[in-house]
Amino acid sequence: MERVIVIGSGPAGLTAAVYAARANLRPLVFAGGLYGGQLMLTTEVENYPGFPEGIMGPDLMIRFREQAERFGARIENVDVTAVDFARRPLLVRTCDEQYEAGTVIVATGASALWLDIPGEERLRGRGVSTCATCDGAFFRDKHIVVVGGGDSALEEALFLTRFGRRVTLIHRRDRLRASKIMSDRARSNEKIDMIWNTVVEEVRGDDHVTGLRLRNVADGSTYEFETDALFVAIGHTPNTGVFVGQLDLDERGYIDSPDGSVTNVEGVFVAGDVNDHRYRQAVTAAGAGCRAAMDAEKYLEALEFKMDSLARSSF
Repeated sequence: MERVIVIGSGPAGLTAAVYAARANLRPLVFAGGLYGGQLMLTTEVENYPGFPEGIMGPDLMIRFREQAERFGARIENVDVTAVDFARRPLLVRTCDEQYEAGTVIVATGASALWLDIPGEERLRGRGVSTCATCDGAFFRDKHIVVVGGGDSALEEALFLTRFGRRVTLIHRRDRLRASKIMSDRARSNEKIDMIWNTVVEEVRGDDHVTGLRLRNVADGSTYEFETDALFVAIGHTPNTGVFVGQLDLDERGYIDSPDGSVTNVEGVFVAGDVNDHRYRQAVTAAGAGCRAAMDAEKYLEALEFKMDSLARSSF
């Protein structure tokens, strides 16, 4: 019987583990096969407070993990395969074991959608990114390409005009899917060009992005296109597969939280990008992890006080 189980090991999950461990709750963290979340795919992080010179994403997550373990968190590099939140205690299953818990903090994050084209994975963090807020400043006075046609893509493109010399938006259709207000803002920005009916087929470059191979979907023609960076903005998928039917999800599949970290199931709390589809930043995820752990601690205190009162009244 665990008092706190944390599912996920990005900034939200490991911050929750730090706070729960410092409250003497000895949390058990299921980190998954690869801990660290999206920051494990990031090279240099310059916008996390406390690191004025920047820090590599994986190095930052190693520090998160070491801090959680220092205070007594137990971290297992295994995936959660199923949960049962309809029973008490709450049940969490992995491939080999099942665990009971008084509280569960869900911090499984969200995964960016990628183009799955040659060169994309190899050059991630070397000019290929899915986060303009995280990486835009690395491309001052550079030519930047954004792929996508929705509001997220236009938000990225508009943000990147603060840094880039030129921003080119590439969309596979002949019109944007974004809202009219976002479309109007992008069209009126003199730094933004648009290429229609086109897809990216390959990312070029040895140790950094130098260009793309594009294909016009209308006539099938291909050509080379020089650029310094590629930002993929075709959406994110929340990692909520095991929680379908267990927790309330919104229309996008993110865990619904009507009040802070609280879910529709008593004793189950949520933190980070699995719930937040707006900010998607390490610092906001960490803050949410802190909040979830503190809420879980207060819930356990109230629950244990109630049980003690019942026990005393039975004598």
